[in-house]
Amino acid sequence: MIYHCIRFTAKPGVTEADRQAALESMRAAARAIPAIKSHVVGSDFGGDYEYGSISVMEDLEGYAEMMNHPAHLEVDRKGLPLVDRFASFDITDDPDPEIGVKIAAIHRRRYATVPDIAALVADLPEYTGSATPPADAD
Repeated sequence: MIYHCIRFTAKPGVTEADRQAALESMRAAARAIPAIKSHVVGSDFGGDYEYGSISVMEDLEGYAEMMNHPAHLEVDRKGLPLVDRFASFDITDDPDPEIGVKIAAIHRRRYATVPDIAALVADLPEYTGSATPPADAD
């Protein structure tokens, strides 16, 4: 199983209505993506972020499907411009010692084939984590 986790804080000035609409769009996208077996989207407690999300996929194929699904791309296009701080990480019980390299390759292919998403991620004021685009993505 692969658990794709994100944590984020909205930019100053983003209204509560826009925040809630963005969170609901994330929930709707997760329900629309067959590869996502389980998910949660909501408030993040105990850290430096306002919100978080965890999506669970069975394997790398499901992870790639989730990252490239039109519903996920649409959430990124609408939601990333609202984000001030963002962090992502992946947790897996897959014993493959190359799993991290393979996850990074999924992100590199995504940024190469969907350059507007790469630009949105690269334009985030603060971003760390498993899906950070390469420096030449912008």
